[in-house]
Amino acid sequence: MSRNVGNNTRKSNSTRHRAQPAAAVATGTVAVMPVYPIDQLGSPFGDDSAAPLNLSASELRESAYEILIAAYRSSGTRPLTYTPQSERAADDRGQGHANSTLTHSSSLQRSLTSSAASKVKKALGMKSAKRRTNGDGESAGQGRSRKAATVGELVRVQMRVSEQADSRIRRALLRVAAGQLGRRIESIVLPLELLQQLKSSDFPNQQDYEVWQRRNLKLLEAGLLLHPHIPLDKSDTAARQLQQVIRGALDKPLDTGRNTQSMQILRNAVMPLASRSLNGSSVETCHWADGYPLNLRLYQTLLETCFDINDESVVIDEVDEVIELIKKTWTILGVNQTLHNICFLWVLFHHYVATSQIEDDLLFAANSLIIEVEKDAKAAKDPEYSKILSSTLSSILGWAEKRLVAYHDSFNSDNTESMECVASLAVVAAKVLVEDISNEYHRSKKQRDVASDRIDAYIRSSLRAAFNQRMKKITSSKQPSRNLQTPLPQLAILANDISQLAFSEKAIFSPIFKRWHPHAAGVAVATLHSSYSKELNQFVSSVSELTPDAIQVLTAADKLEKDLVQIAVEDAVDSEDGGKSIIQQMPPYEAEAVMANLVKSWIKTRVDRLKEWVDRNLQQEVWNPRANKERVAPSGVEVLRTVDETLEAFFLLPIPMHSALLPELVAGLDRCLQSYILKAKSGCGTRSSYIPALPALTRCTTGSKFQVFKKKEKSQMSQRRKSHVGTASGDDSYGIPQLCVRMNTLHHIRMQLEVLEKRTTIQLRNNIKSGHVNDEFTNGVGVKKFELSATTCVEGIQQLCEAAAYKIVFHDLSPVMWDSLYVGGDVSTSRIDPFLQEVEQNLEIISSMVHDRVRTRAITDMMRACLDGFLLVLLAGGSSRAFSLQDHVVIEEDYKFLRELFWSNGDGLPLELIDKYSATVRSILPLYRMDSEALIERFKSAALEAYGTASKSRLPLPPTTGHWGPSEPNTLLRVLCYRNDETATKFLKKTYNLPKKL
Repeated sequence: MSRNVGNNTRKSNSTRHRAQPAAAVATGTVAVMPVYPIDQLGSPFGDDSAAPLNLSASELRESAYEILIAAYRSSGTRPLTYTPQSERAADDRGQGHANSTLTHSSSLQRSLTSSAASKVKKALGMKSAKRRTNGDGESAGQGRSRKAATVGELVRVQMRVSEQADSRIRRALLRVAAGQLGRRIESIVLPLELLQQLKSSDFPNQQDYEVWQRRNLKLLEAGLLLHPHIPLDKSDTAARQLQQVIRGALDKPLDTGRNTQSMQILRNAVMPLASRSLNGSSVETCHWADGYPLNLRLYQTLLETCFDINDESVVIDEVDEVIELIKKTWTILGVNQTLHNICFLWVLFHHYVATSQIEDDLLFAANSLIIEVEKDAKAAKDPEYSKILSSTLSSILGWAEKRLVAYHDSFNSDNTESMECVASLAVVAAKVLVEDISNEYHRSKKQRDVASDRIDAYIRSSLRAAFNQRMKKITSSKQPSRNLQTPLPQLAILANDISQLAFSEKAIFSPIFKRWHPHAAGVAVATLHSSYSKELNQFVSSVSELTPDAIQVLTAADKLEKDLVQIAVEDAVDSEDGGKSIIQQMPPYEAEAVMANLVKSWIKTRVDRLKEWVDRNLQQEVWNPRANKERVAPSGVEVLRTVDETLEAFFLLPIPMHSALLPELVAGLDRCLQSYILKAKSGCGTRSSYIPALPALTRCTTGSKFQVFKKKEKSQMSQRRKSHVGTASGDDSYGIPQLCVRMNTLHHIRMQLEVLEKRTTIQLRNNIKSGHVNDEFTNGVGVKKFELSATTCVEGIQQLCEAAAYKIVFHDLSPVMWDSLYVGGDVSTSRIDPFLQEVEQNLEIISSMVHDRVRTRAITDMMRACLDGFLLVLLAGGSSRAFSLQDHVVIEEDYKFLRELFWSNGDGLPLELIDKYSATVRSILPLYRMDSEALIERFKSAALEAYGTASKSRLPLPPTTGHWGPSEPNTLLRVLCYRNDETATKFLKKTYNLPKKL
């Protein structure tokens, strides 16, 4: 090592990211290095600017070197021992260097050899270092005066530390060793000890000393105040005291003598902060440089030593020895193997980017190391590590994706290895971020294939960009001369270019991407197919008739499509679905596209016109039952006639592609009919819109017969009790007759849809020549069908039947059912007969007005509504109703009358249907024959079974589910609530403190 250096060497604090050559460090001169354009990559270990740490890059480097040298003091198994000067004089004469004063520093003095290849490089797939030559043919590394002889010297030169500064650090560490005998380096705060040991006399001048002192104070501030290992307590007096000392030192340098008051104050502030632990117990290890992100920024600075100072794109051959030494700092910096891996990954990757990506070895190494990081991530549980990992991989992923989303601009057949590495980096980073860090991925029931999704996105994005570039190139070129014979239109030229691009993609890039995506080539051609389709569609939309240009474009498009489909099919030979998923993304280019577009425009006009007609005429429709003998709305007849005329006009068009465009026409007409049906049933209500809200639960007053209410109620009933059947005026579009017309109309539409479908099949066969026949259509399969409107018809009829039934029972007949049945407490005087008479009249009207095919449905819904009303009277009839045990005879007899009304001695509904819908009522009626004690016991048993044994102390109030049943707790409770006897009343009072009936 050169000894004639540097007592005059001064390191500029303004030095930043760019390295100085080794010779410059040794001699103190500043050499000009080539400046590489650096991508905008922020450091993942905190902000890259100096503000968050208050330490510049050069200050970080100097501090890292001090930590590195100090770390070797305790790299052995024994604590540091101090050797007096007299005992090491002979060794000093032999070595002439301060290293001989420190025991356990043999690593620093190990001689460098090149006998064995680097294990680190081999593991990362890197080659031995090769020197780049400058323009004069000289090696870029010839700036060194000579090669370092030891690892320590190599590290010093790589970190741009002068021999003078190195010697000063070692002298200070010797003094620390003399005063800290038996203590390991991690048990002291290095900047604090250095501040005490070094004086201004150890520096070339006072300014250098003050700069050095401020740097160590800023390091203490960063490690203990800004980024501590353990978060600070706001009330910590030591933190405030240290902050005051540091602020004061900015104005006036500290007197750091051994027994000075300022040094004692500094030590009293630093040591409590550095000795804190999570549980408050005393610890031997001091934490002053292991808080994030300070520790990783320092460690990153150390790892930069692995790169040739004269050529930052080259990892030195001595990287094994250097990393071995750097790992000695793990205890001080709080670094482990997983953090080392992520830091080294970032340093390798960042150097590759920062050096204009000229050395693929760095990219290959980063790609190898990210695999280890992926393994670490799967086992890691530390949230702080996950945050660091996420930040690092996000930066790598962001950079990689910028190249991959337009990989045709960055890669070609000559650098496919680099492209594969970049893709691998992106895929692994994305998988770790999504699968090992993101909580959303694990909460999702359907886990995605992250690698395949990413590659899919890159292929689509880059090919869209490549397509657009070719499109722009063609459109910006000069138009061909009119004198040229049959010049090719632009879209025809573009089709030829895209075909070449597709075959190139298949040969160069698809084999690489197939590693992660089974249909890489298929996705590529599907993307090109889609992009060209957009341009072709725009061209077609501007053509009003067939022209030579249109024929040329369509011919070129047809050839392009065949090429793309061929590639997709070949790519999907071994796939499970035979490539269907890709082919589905490639809707075919039809040779008749121009005519098809004109027909589509015609279809759209007809469909839009019909839609407007539907909206307009339905506003005027009154649903008059006397409009025609079929009792069908005129608007329904008219909309069907318009649909029929539109289909007939379509088959009269002189085009050869009826079969291809018929589905679009049918779909449009289907949507219009569906719109008509939806509007026809809108506003008619549903079952829930007519059923009244259930009253609050109460208990009976023993012995009450509700005489006062009964008298008042009957007086009101006499005024209100008139048949509501047929009283709706002709303007009432939601009256029962009008609802019947709506049912008939929807049924009529449904029946006519089948006729239209059969007629369309016949017309299709008659209009298609045998050479163009499509079996799918000639077999009638393709004439599909008015599915939306047919399904909506069925749903609409169901809704209308139900709405009419529940409107009659709960709205129109409310005075004779809900307001009268069993009201007043004397069941025998308010029985079901008046209600049944009104129901019978309504049934006669419905039977006479509704179509035969709908009648059974409408009457069945009437029965359901009556049974629901009957049950609601019994179980939720409100405070005006109460039932004694003897009333069961009347109730069961009324239920029998209700059934007989709908059976009508065999002329009504089938008994099986009646039994099906009356099963619930039939199962609940026996409860009214049970005495109150038995009901209470059954209720308790049901409640315990439903809510568990924990409810024995107090039975919970069962919620109202609406699913009535003889074993359902809420049903049993309601029977008790309406039981007019003392036992039931006392039980309800004691158990739930229910109020009395009003």
